[in-house]
Amino acid sequence: MSVTLTPQVEDRIRHWIERGPYPDADAVILKALEALEAQEQARFLETRELVVAGLNSGAGVELPPELWAEIEREADEADRLGLPIRDEVQP
Repeated sequence: MSVTLTPQVEDRIRHWIERGPYPDADAVILKALEALEAQEQARFLETRELVVAGLNSGAGVELPPELWAEIEREADEADRLGLPIRDEVQP
């Protein structure tokens, strides 16, 4: 596999090689991939916990269209203002 990196990414990798415990670019990239995989695993486990909590929270109720419209308006306004959107409500 051949990968083309931007100069900024090359600089960051070089930084880790020169100042860190990594002997070469492969070691830096491997460590970054391990961190990414750990992050994704943590996100999966957190999502699973939220699903289980939802399932254990009791019977579901139907939300009326007016409430859905209000939720959408609030989300659109938060997005317009550049406010952060909680991870659990993002697609």
